[in-house]
Amino acid sequence: MENRLKPMDAEQLREYGHKMVDFIADYYKTIENFPVLSQVEPGYLRNLLPDSAPNQPDSFQHVLDDIQAKILPGVTHWQSPNYFAYYPSNSSVAGFVGEMLSAGLNIVGFSWITSPAATELEIIVLDWLAKMLKLPEDFLSAGQGGGVIQGTASEAVLVVLLAARDKVLRRVGKDALEKLVVYASDQMHSSLQKACQIAGIHPENCRLLKATSSTNYALSPEFLSETISQDLTIGLIPFFLCATVGTTSSTAVDPLLSLGKIAKSNGMWFHVDAAYAGSACVCPEFRHYIDGVEEADSFNMNAHKWFLTNFDCSALWVKDRSALVQALSTNPEYLKNKKMADSKPAKTWFLMYSRKLAKLVVACQLEK
Repeated sequence: MENRLKPMDAEQLREYGHKMVDFIADYYKTIENFPVLSQVEPGYLRNLLPDSAPNQPDSFQHVLDDIQAKILPGVTHWQSPNYFAYYPSNSSVAGFVGEMLSAGLNIVGFSWITSPAATELEIIVLDWLAKMLKLPEDFLSAGQGGGVIQGTASEAVLVVLLAARDKVLRRVGKDALEKLVVYASDQMHSSLQKACQIAGIHPENCRLLKATSSTNYALSPEFLSETISQDLTIGLIPFFLCATVGTTSSTAVDPLLSLGKIAKSNGMWFHVDAAYAGSACVCPEFRHYIDGVEEADSFNMNAHKWFLTNFDCSALWVKDRSALVQALSTNPEYLKNKKMADSKPAKTWFLMYSRKLAKLVVACQLEK
């Protein structure tokens, strides 16, 4: 019994790791045998599992048997080729291999010194992706911009909304928070409304403008201009515009160039949420869907949609990283170190390494 309670050693890892890989390989091989949508009823699992955690360890094989008999029936199989809900299945075998690597290294990369390779790899790979998408050079790390991995597009829109909010409040004063107004199409993902709630934007000042079939459910520049003019007339402060490339509800694509010019003429932060369709724009025949991105202050796409990368891995680029640094960075004593202090500013910004990066790199390399 004493031996069984010892932590798993390297040889057991090798043994159980092989068994886990076999289990997952068999799952992928037989995935089409499962109904795509789980057939269980709410609360099914509570009847199959004990009321409290076990006092003694179980055999690894018994754990796998439990997963097969009790867990898989309650799984909706996102990786099935017959799955067509929400958005495309988001993983690959190569991504899974990368997941193993990132989990094994288990890097906690909250600053450069905690794992230099992690921070620098993130900068480099996000530059690679930006070049694949043919983003403007302003989004590359060599200048004032750069990329950073977020968990989801919801996190990305929150991050840039906070940066935009703080930037405008530094100009007009903190007392003007209740006057700030956000604009987007009513086809925009609900994450924008949540971000507004977190950022303290008044609910009535989150303008989700009606999009119609006459514009293929894209946001109308004319309607946007008219709404902004009305808000300016009553003393409100337009500060943030979010356009979408591939909305969740209708896959609509907003006219980036026209919207970007409106945002610039009104001194607004212009964010492009290409979470759904941005990945496709690495293909030359689809790149035109993000024409006009040069007008944007920030751009986001989800590598875990169409890009062979396991959930979650969302890439965000900004033209001016100092806006994010000022809004979101802290500088406690325990995060300071001499090498960071001596580094060039372009290489020391706030990038926080994501364990998801290894999946993305491995997926890109193995699936060429």
